[in-house]
Parts: sequence; C-alpha cells; structure tokens
Amino acid sequence: MYTLYIANKNYSSWSLRPWVLLTQLEIPFEEKLAPFRGGTSSSWSAFRAFSPTGKVPCLYDGDTAVWDSLSIAEYVAESHPGVWPSDARARAWARSAAAEMHSGLQELRSRCPMNCGIRLQLHAIAPELKRDIDRVQELWNDGLQRFGGPFLAGNAFTAVDAFYAPVTFRIQSYQLPVDDVASAYVQRMLALPSMRAWYEAALKETWRDADHEQETLGQGVLLQDLRVA
Repeated sequence: MYTLYIANKNYSSWSLRPWVLLTQLEIPFEEKLAPFRGGTSSSWSAFRAFSPTGKVPCLYDGDTAVWDSLSIAEYVAESHPGVWPSDARARAWARSAAAEMHSGLQELRSRCPMNCGIRLQLHAIAPELKRDIDRVQELWNDGLQRFGGPFLAGNAFTAVDAFYAPVTFRIQSYQLPVDDVASAYVQRMLALPSMRAWYEAALKETWRDADHEQETLGQGVLLQDLRVA
C-alpha cells in the first residue's frame, strides 16, 4: 500500500492533487499529515524527515519515494488504469492541461491562495488575475466540449481533474466570477465524495499558519470563516 505525506488540508493545494486522485479512483493508501510549522524554513526542516525536497506531497511505495504531484500521478499511472484517459487524444490534452496548471497560472495561485474554510471578497480583480481566470474557463470549456464531459477529459475523473481540484476550492472561497459552464463544473467537483471528505476535514483542522493566514486575508475582506474555532 502507498503512503502519502501531505500538509494541512485547509491550505495545501499541492497535497490535494494526489490525495483526491487516489481517493476518487479508490486506490488504497495510508495518509500521513504533517502540519505547516509557522514559516517556510521550519516546515522545510520538518518535512525533510520524509521528503527529499522538504515539500509536500511525497508518496512512498515501499522504500521508493516519489515527490512532486505530477511525478506522483505519473508513477501511480504505471500501475493503475484510469489515472489518465485511455483515449490517446484525450490523454494528450489532459497531460498538457495538467502540466499548464502545474507550472502556470501564477497570478491565480498568488492572489488566491487555497484556504478552503473561508469566504472572502477580493479588493479587486487585477487584470493579471482576470487573465488567469479567463484561461481556466477557456481550458475547461474546451475540454468539456471536446470530450463530452462531465469531467475535463471525458466521462471519468482523471488526473487532470485532480490538478484543477484546488482551483474549484479557490473559486468557492474567493467567489471568483466564472461562466455557467465553469460554474457547473465547480459544483460537480465540489460534490464528489472525495472532495467533500477533504473539505470537511479541512474545516475541522485547528491549526492556523500565520503566513498562510496573512497571505489570504491580505487579498480582500473576510466575509465568513467556516473553520472550527
């Protein structure tokens, strides 16, 4: 059985990707959660105990360590069908879209850090952020139309959906304006049993990381905090 090391579910978008992929595809794994420790350097030192990079996520298969969410998806795909679409065209599109999320959309990441339990009104939607939101909508519309939905690369949840799972939480938390097609996809994703399980666990976490909180609250006006006190 795999062992997956992750950080706080409320904050860690990178951890969510392999976690929701394994959970949704019913691939057995043991979860090991290591909370962020009040600063990048402190977390790095603690995470180095299990991760060569000092970052999460990190997957173990016996004594084989696999780090980085994209690498984990590819490693798991070698042994488990369904991680990527079986159709070659859909698979090429899904890999490209996942890689774009993995390396791009920096304004969306920085201006809307993942914080599942809050609802926040942004001070403004900067042109750079709007460009990223528009690109996400364009990409989602393309995949859903091209492959028929209800998921991005066809009728089954695959790794490309897992890679955009944190974006669906961001759209919910920051009330980002998206078109009807994208909004419907967000609601489908948030209704998945795996996503509901992650969200419910995130709300129950009592950890608060000052860096993450400051990064989030600096973006706008807090409307609601749904996390436990």
